[in-house]
Amino acid sequence: MEKLDAVIGFLEDDPDQADLILHWLEQAGYRTRLYSSASDFRRHQGSEAIDLLLLDWMLPDASGPEVAAWIRASANARLPIIFLTARASEADVVRGLNAGADDYVVKPAKQHELVARVAAVLRRFGLDDGGGGCFDVAPYRVDPNRQRIAFDGRDIELTPREFELAAFLFRRHGRIVSREALLENVWNMNASVSTRTVDTHVSRLRKKLELNGEHGWRLSAVYQHGYRLEQA
Repeated sequence: MEKLDAVIGFLEDDPDQADLILHWLEQAGYRTRLYSSASDFRRHQGSEAIDLLLLDWMLPDASGPEVAAWIRASANARLPIIFLTARASEADVVRGLNAGADDYVVKPAKQHELVARVAAVLRRFGLDDGGGGCFDVAPYRVDPNRQRIAFDGRDIELTPREFELAAFLFRRHGRIVSREALLENVWNMNASVSTRTVDTHVSRLRKKLELNGEHGWRLSAVYQHGYRLEQA
């Protein structure tokens, strides 16, 4: 199946459960990342970009609600979270949602329902269609079919690579995106491409789209992490 734009992370310490769920997601066309502990997840957040996290409750070094609360207080507070856990009481569901989860799925999960819930949450964040449909980040309109970005109705001239970079960042506005993630997703991890090339493209994009805060959006460098497109 064609790979979709979104990358799904799964924080789960049971390898058999992880293999099954990741297989379902990959069958649905998503790319995946597996984390076996909370510390493993935190360690990789500076170098990997995921678009949604499936989160177990019982982990070897933290609870799921603790991880969710940490995410909501971090620089990547807008990361979508779905609990995937055997804890099924109403009190647990309420606690999980209050910790910042966007949805709650009780194990044993059903394949098609889980994939549908993942897609539904991604859809709310504009990340479920692999970049195929137009979307607005006012005053900008992004049109993947035409590979055009318009500002107040006026098309801005971009190279194909600049458009891919801009669309990737606009879809993840408010989130830190690492240089490594940009290399993987925009440049397809071309070994000949350096992070300096990423920095140069980001600088050009910031100038062409005027992402300096004047029009409500700022494309900022985040020290030792990457970039974030955020509201000014």
